Amino acid sequence: MPVPETSLIYIHGFNSSPASHKAGLLRSVFEQAGCPERLVVPALPPSPVLAMAELDAAIAGAGPVALVGSSLGGFYATWLAEHHGLKAAIVNPAVRPWRLLDKYTGIQHNYHTGEAYQFDPAWLEQLRRYEVAELTQPENLLLLTQKGDETLDWEDGWDYYGDCHRYCGLGGSHGFDNFDAFIPLMLRFCGIEIHA
Repeated sequence: MPVPETSLIYIHGFNSSPASHKAGLLRSVFEQAGCPERLVVPALPPSPVLAMAELDAAIAGAGPVALVGSSLGGFYATWLAEHHGLKAAIVNPAVRPWRLLDKYTGIQHNYHTGEAYQFDPAWLEQLRRYEVAELTQPENLLLLTQKGDETLDWEDGWDYYGDCHRYCGLGGSHGFDNFDAFIPLMLRFCGIEIHA
């Protein structure tokens, strides 16, 4: 009986969506390889508890799976990788997002859909509950960060993921410049073989 091939779940960041640039680049790679069904990009609700429930359901339904998470998605991917024993590539992650998002309470708009919602201050405490105080499987994580990140302090991630596989680029941005050039590395790290 053939072993099922590993799928990839892409976890978008705060106020983002499956329409994000990085999700689109990954979609192109999987479509060109003729296996678009092996990429899963959930549209996450802003509530951390609901987002994690959605991601847990995606993991449960995907068979063998690995993760790529960007920004807040990197924070979620870290918790999920730790608790499910998964490989994950973490891109410009939010290490302690409850300290970053406290200034966003109130009305927010999704960057891609324009949908308005109320950011509930209780979500900050929800996020804190998903902190992984100590990584017990650092070999499962690949950190990709760029020093030009204008949103987050790249050194936070560099320190926190210190025992993991790590890459730091000079310059760049929070969106992670030249993301497409790193897709083959991420897929190889995650054990995902696709052939264009």
